[in-house]
Amino acid sequence: MAKIDRRIVKSQEAIKKAVVELMAEKPFDDITIQEIADRANVNRGTVYLHYTDKYDLLDKLIEEHMDNLRQLCREAADLTFEEGNYIWYEYFERHQLFFSTMLSSKGAPFFRNRFLRLVIEEFKPDVDTSSGKNKGLNEDVVLQFFASAVVGIVEWWFKQGRPLPARVIAEQTGRLLDRNFD
Repeated sequence: MAKIDRRIVKSQEAIKKAVVELMAEKPFDDITIQEIADRANVNRGTVYLHYTDKYDLLDKLIEEHMDNLRQLCREAADLTFEEGNYIWYEYFERHQLFFSTMLSSKGAPFFRNRFLRLVIEEFKPDVDTSSGKNKGLNEDVVLQFFASAVVGIVEWWFKQGRPLPARVIAEQTGRLLDRNFD
């Protein structure tokens, strides 16, 4: 595997941080590449070296977080919902500015839908409508119901300023999920 230059990584991280900070201040459509470059303390050409435009930057940033959440799911495959939730909520806390901004900005519907699709993908293997509590229910309805609940509680958590610690919210939502997937 090729070694990535630390300067490149540092520039990309600064650019990603800059766009999220700017999105917390104003609508994405009003943000310019020059503002991103200035905030990241890089040349405008450096932004274009890594990203086609600000939409490409945002898409890549969203995909990076979705990939990270997907990886956390893989790592938590043998854990209870409560334990797995805690791993996600820790991640949400570490990336609080990104998630709170994305769930409250004008771009929220796009991000929310992308996040919802990820949760559905990750829950799908756990949904059994042939036996147990969900026997006879439509799989799509079950998936949509629980995925919407998960995304909704994350939205609520951020919009309310994270009124409960990650451990508590993970425990409570995990218990609710465990009740329905046993």
